[in-house]
Amino acid sequence: MFNFFAEENSRSGEYYYISGSDFNHIKNVLRMKIGESLLVSDNGNSHLCKVESFNGDTATVKIEQENYRSTELPIKIELYQGLPKGDKMELIIQKAVELGASKITAVEMHRSVVKLDGKKKKSKRERWQAIAESAAKQSKRNIVPEIGEIISYKQLMFQAKELDLFLIPYENKDGMSATKSALSLIKKDMRVGIIIGPEGGFEEAEVDEAIQAGGKAISLGARILRAETAAITATAMCMLQAEMSDEI
Repeated sequence: MFNFFAEENSRSGEYYYISGSDFNHIKNVLRMKIGESLLVSDNGNSHLCKVESFNGDTATVKIEQENYRSTELPIKIELYQGLPKGDKMELIIQKAVELGASKITAVEMHRSVVKLDGKKKKSKRERWQAIAESAAKQSKRNIVPEIGEIISYKQLMFQAKELDLFLIPYENKDGMSATKSALSLIKKDMRVGIIIGPEGGFEEAEVDEAIQAGGKAISLGARILRAETAAITATAMCMLQAEMSDEI
């Protein structure tokens, strides 16, 4: 079943009125027929609807069941990714959204090779937000995760103070026992941050600063992972902990 996100003020009573690119997708790409079912996500809730009519450039869909299904995690995962090269950030965003991340932010770190000016930062963020929305539709999320502004590491350390828990995947002498211990701290309604280094990894001083700020260094296993693989792995670990724990 296909999922769409409601535009502001698109609901009236038991009906949604869908226009723009979503209308084109429903009518001309998917070639949906009157009576077919679809999901409409609105303010974190997903409603089961059916196509009622097509009028001009608007599709009218009727709500059949309110709050049909929640696909959101009982925690908020916020991924902070050291700014990578090329289009790697696009892959990271797509997969992190599928895994349940609520916010994804690129961070300029010491070993980040890419340098962006203000105009490029704005255009990158807009593109990344569109990728997040597309991935949210595909994975039937109830929300479109936020793509934060590109920030410095100093700004990240300031934001980290607002998190309930934040993890730093890094070489750790305690190995997977440190990971297991950190993941066991995850509880319902927590904001859990994950900090991933760029291709060149963290500077040791960056890790020290994060730990001093309350972060927990963890291991992702004995193998060396690429930046994009590390982001996906760490997000998946937190997702599975939230989905499987009886205490959450």
